[in-house]
Amino acid sequence: MTHFGIICPGSTGHLNTMLPLGKELQQRGHRVTLFGVPDAQSKTQAAGLEFRVIGESEFPKGANAESLAKLGQLSGNSAFKYTVSLLRNGAAVILRDTPQAIKEAGVEALLVDQASPEGGTVADFLGIPFITICSAVVLNREESVPPIVTNWHYSTAWWARLRNRAGYELLKRIAKPIRDLIDEYRTEWKLPPHSNPNESYSQLAQISQQPAELEFPRQNLPQWFHFTGPYHSPIGRELPAFPYEKLIDQPLIYASMGTVQNRLIKVFHNIAEACVGLDAQLVISLGGSASPESLPALPGSPLVVEYAPQLELLQKANLTITHAGMNTTLECLSNGVPMVAIPIANDQPGIGARIAWAGVGEAIPVARLNVPKLRKAIKRVLTQESYKQNALRLQAAIHRAGGVSRAADIIEQAISTGKPVLANTNS
Repeated sequence: MTHFGIICPGSTGHLNTMLPLGKELQQRGHRVTLFGVPDAQSKTQAAGLEFRVIGESEFPKGANAESLAKLGQLSGNSAFKYTVSLLRNGAAVILRDTPQAIKEAGVEALLVDQASPEGGTVADFLGIPFITICSAVVLNREESVPPIVTNWHYSTAWWARLRNRAGYELLKRIAKPIRDLIDEYRTEWKLPPHSNPNESYSQLAQISQQPAELEFPRQNLPQWFHFTGPYHSPIGRELPAFPYEKLIDQPLIYASMGTVQNRLIKVFHNIAEACVGLDAQLVISLGGSASPESLPALPGSPLVVEYAPQLELLQKANLTITHAGMNTTLECLSNGVPMVAIPIANDQPGIGARIAWAGVGEAIPVARLNVPKLRKAIKRVLTQESYKQNALRLQAAIHRAGGVSRAADIIEQAISTGKPVLANTNS
């Protein structure tokens, strides 16, 4: 059996992917330890996995929540730049602290979140294998696919490639602090430099929790790239109380802007106003951004809660209004629920573009959000059967993809053989 280490950002979206995967491996007899800042400890231990604290002086308990609260007030480029600074600070701690901690723990292989590219450099330095896990949208860069921070539509036209190339150049400049930091350590550790970001991902297996049907057509993914579908599980999640007795016999619209980009309170007001007069009940989860009592009265008197049992509500929902975070998007599709996306920052515009491309919903960037536009999109998705049918098509694709069990199979094969696991041998 193998002792696996996990390196990933300490935010909910990434932990909700990595913890169920770690639990699956643990249940197969492996040992699993997550290396993270103090704020990730309670969720990790609630999942029954081992935890080793790193970066306690830079990131004392509560620091993660404070940073995410600030991020939640931002959108667009300012939010992305702030995210890059957070990731860079986290990478500095991982590069400095985890090599020794991993050695002391006796870890033999790493599972590295794609949003933590420094983890692969740690594995290279220690001479241990690592697998890349794509918790968010696939980050592998290629000119045929728009950068994930844009809401650009997919196109095979020549001008689209030029547009995408320019977008990647801008992205490269913004993310330069992270790349420079990793390069410094690779030089110090006498490792060859990476000539492009794709080289920081595993050469054994790269695993995405998307179904292939939610990704734009790809031409240059490595042969060892796998779309396994999501790993959703209540593992490591607290189950908040919810007033189920207040649900009425009407179609249910569930609205959540996630647990990070959820402090733009005006968005919740727009959602409530857009749903007034519809033959539907609106439930709004604030994701911890505020208490329901602190909000001014919202139009239409929706049912508002601080946190919602999302996995349970999605089994009842007819439509979800979402920020287009990857976990919420995949949880909706796992339940065959179409969406209206309001992307705010980071990879959400790219996920929103994929929602629209796959025909499972509509996307309205937050900068262009207004009540008439939102009401029109909600009515369209609620009443046009194609959205529901496409959501059911993606639900079936997710069920075929194999989920956490298939991902664990690939990881075990890669580590036991030391050879790339090719996707065509695991279809």
